[in-house]
Amino acid sequence: MSHQARKGLQKHLIRSIAGLMLPLSAIAYSLPGSAQTGSAQPMPHRADLINNTVASDEAYRLGAGDQVHIEVFGLAQYSGDNQVLTDGTLNLAQVGNVSVDGMTLKEASDAISAQYTRLLNYPIITVTLLTPRPVKVGISGEVNRPGSYTIPVATGTQLPSVTESLRLAGGITQLADLRHVEVRRSQRSGVDQIIQVDLWDFLQTGNPRRDITLRSGDAIFIPTVDAINLAESVQVASANFATDRSQPLNIAVVGEVYRPGSYTVTTSARTGAAGQTGQANGGGDTEKPPTITRAIQVAGGIKPQADIRRIQVRRITKAGSEQTITLDLLKLLQTGDLNQDLILQDRDTVVIPTADEVSTAEGIQIAAASFSPDSIQVNIVGEVKKPGVVQVPPNTPLNQALLAAEGFNGRARKSSVELIRVNSDGTATRRRVDIDFSQGINEETNPVLRNDDIVIVNRSGLTAFSDSLATIVNPISSFLSIFSLYTILK
Repeated sequence: MSHQARKGLQKHLIRSIAGLMLPLSAIAYSLPGSAQTGSAQPMPHRADLINNTVASDEAYRLGAGDQVHIEVFGLAQYSGDNQVLTDGTLNLAQVGNVSVDGMTLKEASDAISAQYTRLLNYPIITVTLLTPRPVKVGISGEVNRPGSYTIPVATGTQLPSVTESLRLAGGITQLADLRHVEVRRSQRSGVDQIIQVDLWDFLQTGNPRRDITLRSGDAIFIPTVDAINLAESVQVASANFATDRSQPLNIAVVGEVYRPGSYTVTTSARTGAAGQTGQANGGGDTEKPPTITRAIQVAGGIKPQADIRRIQVRRITKAGSEQTITLDLLKLLQTGDLNQDLILQDRDTVVIPTADEVSTAEGIQIAAASFSPDSIQVNIVGEVKKPGVVQVPPNTPLNQALLAAEGFNGRARKSSVELIRVNSDGTATRRRVDIDFSQGINEETNPVLRNDDIVIVNRSGLTAFSDSLATIVNPISSFLSIFSLYTILK
């Protein structure tokens, strides 16, 4: 046997014997906080070593701030706790600074062993991670608060995952494309590694492998989805790494609502009378996120001429572009399709278009909806028992409004009334409506009233003649009375 072969065999035997003598806790890489110098610990199960984030070579690499324990077998004076310096090196006794930046625990052990070979024959070095450094990650894309985050890592715990970091960033928006999340990770070679993460599969299956653990320096990017899937948006909003649903949102509502404008929408609201801003409930309904119907409630409720089949939500992406989502609230009313009641996010704009025509059947459904106002006001003047403003439910027909004013008095023309209406374009119409209390809702004799309509009940023909005659006769009667008084006095 050659001298070189004998030397290699000797080296192998020494390492084997030393390995048997080492405490089981002094493995080349171990769980953080699990190794204590001089005390043996049970051998971890192989699956535990693989699955534990800090223990895995592929999951953890050393960097500035890591606390480690260096054990030089048989030489206590060279052993002890140490910290990776800001330049990525360990300052070790006798050998000085050794670069370990970006190395696994095993690679660091080999690098330190190489340095000690100048002083020792066949040094046996073990490196144990005591306290991992905080994980610093960058988060961009469809999250509420993109930026840089530092996540502390407690001793004995796993490194943070993607979803944990997203919660720190305020959660994902509803435009997040969860199927194509990217984690960019720097490599010692200088070429970044791109890791594709499917968080949608994680939501569906709960597979923890999809929610990968992070390393310090990772950059997470959440892309924007091409088009909103209404069914999926509900699941996205319900995820524990989504936006906090209890937070109020700044929303704009324009179009066919009674009070268009900008509003702060909370988790719960009720609709008041038409033209009044809906108020938050006091019932603590914090589990339901702000939706499109709640935004309409806050804006005073839907108008009768609203086209609820083509409601639009305009949503700004984090890149600054705009996406338009079209909703059909008539499906919500007719089939209970809750997916149409879109969960809103901050800075959404809700657009309610005007319908060319609304059928009577649809009008009744809309008036009974939760996003219609609780009541409208109609001004009834003239020959009724209680003239003035009356509060009636939406979709109230003319006949019912007249009865709300306690009906005609004895001077009224009961065959017809006049209806004055101010249109949404600023014009006004005035028309005569023949009255027939036996008729149901119809546009000719019993039209549905709108907010701020004016109904004029005129005098009957006989009453008008009597009033005119009285206007003529009264001055003459007054004159004769004065003349008679003058004659008597004279």
